Amino acid sequence: MDFVNELLPFVKNHPILSLGWLAIFVAIIHLTIKSKFSKVTQITNGIAVNLMNKEEAVIVDIRNADNFKRGHITGSHNILPVDIKNNSIKQIEKFKTNPIIVTCDNGMSAVASGEILAKLGFEKVYALKDGIAGWNGENLPLVKSK
Repeated sequence: MDFVNELLPFVKNHPILSLGWLAIFVAIIHLTIKSKFSKVTQITNGIAVNLMNKEEAVIVDIRNADNFKRGHITGSHNILPVDIKNNSIKQIEKFKTNPIIVTCDNGMSAVASGEILAKLGFEKVYALKDGIAGWNGENLPLVKSK
């Protein structure tokens, strides 16, 4: 009861701060629930390498062409999120039963594109946790193109 008695005056004296805390709380709950129902699993670099080597996983790199050329995982398909959204994914259509690993710069946007791929019928969709930055941070090989 003491907590409630102290909370009400705090909220009255600090309404913006209180709203900020409430917004953060709601966002955390929303993201937690969303991740529980997601069809896309975030995976580590080690799991990604295992899927690539043992299950012929296909890498979909959603970064722009310049970043892709600076360094990408061997055999990656460079497909922009807008192309995934518009179902312009002819180069990977034949891999619907293979594991698909979506990667981006830092792991923040791969899940959204992965969700679309799952809706388009790809059976096993993963997002690379920490993206290419994490891959590079572990000194895993990147291919550069001209």
